[in-house]
Amino acid sequence: MRWSVIDSPIGDLTLAVDETGLCRVHFGLAGRSGDTDPLLSEAAEQLTAYFAGELQEFTLPLSVRGGSEFERAVWTQMRKIPYGEMQTYGEVARIVSNDVGASRAVGTACNRNPLPIVVPCHRIVGAGGKMVGFGGGIPKKRHLLELEARVSLETLWS
Repeated sequence: MRWSVIDSPIGDLTLAVDETGLCRVHFGLAGRSGDTDPLLSEAAEQLTAYFAGELQEFTLPLSVRGGSEFERAVWTQMRKIPYGEMQTYGEVARIVSNDVGASRAVGTACNRNPLPIVVPCHRIVGAGGKMVGFGGGIPKKRHLLELEARVSLETLWS
């Protein structure tokens, strides 16, 4: 794996790529930094554009390692949640397993998401839109959701 750290409005993000694609986004510093790689550069550019409100859909090749069948189904569903929108843990559980009671398992899958932001686990919220659970912390989740809501409104009114 090759690693790079980028600065973002929510703090340092460590990115990792392998021979297939982006395989890790980590909040804070993790792994060694400073590798040069075209895919790392592209990931950094797309994340910078996302935080600037200029990118709403990532087009990076992804390399998802691990995860149970259920977790992978949750991660796939996360990518289907439109920019600026949210789904509850219960809604995602119903979509991927026909069992609203699997909402805790959805939370676990979100926590194990190796590609936060790019695979937008921040768009999954508690019942009634409650801000619960996020590996990067609730303030970061709130920041990401507010960014997307603001950009969505600006797009709507322009």
